[in-house]
Amino acid sequence: MAKTVIGNIKLRIPAGRATAGPPVGSTLGQWGLNMMDFINPFNDATKDLMGKDVIVHMKIFDDRTFEWKSLGQPTDDMIREKVGIKKGSGKPHTDKVGKLTDAQLTEIATAKMDQLNANDIESAKKVVAGTARSMGVEIAD
Repeated sequence: MAKTVIGNIKLRIPAGRATAGPPVGSTLGQWGLNMMDFINPFNDATKDLMGKDVIVHMKIFDDRTFEWKSLGQPTDDMIREKVGIKKGSGKPHTDKVGKLTDAQLTEIATAKMDQLNANDIESAKKVVAGTARSMGVEIAD
């Protein structure tokens, strides 16, 4: 008999530093899951990204088991890191906070290619460029 998915969770957790406290403990606890079954493998798998946030998607099944997949660093974090800013602009269309070069755009698009709704690198660059524009980051030609 196939397992039934009873929940889909998305979490943003510091890489290599998941603990039984919030947000992990409170989220997994409400589904009745053993959080150490997630925390230890997650910390081992993400220790190379230490200091950065990681997006995690979890599927929870009716027998209290789960599957998880780490999607790596969020695109907006990667853009802020490349441009060297703490946060995006409050008025992205009028107040610009930095510039992203084509090489940096390509680097981010290549890293996120498997998670973007894009068939090739040019399409992926357009998706990342849209995220950058919405943050007030200009794309250098």
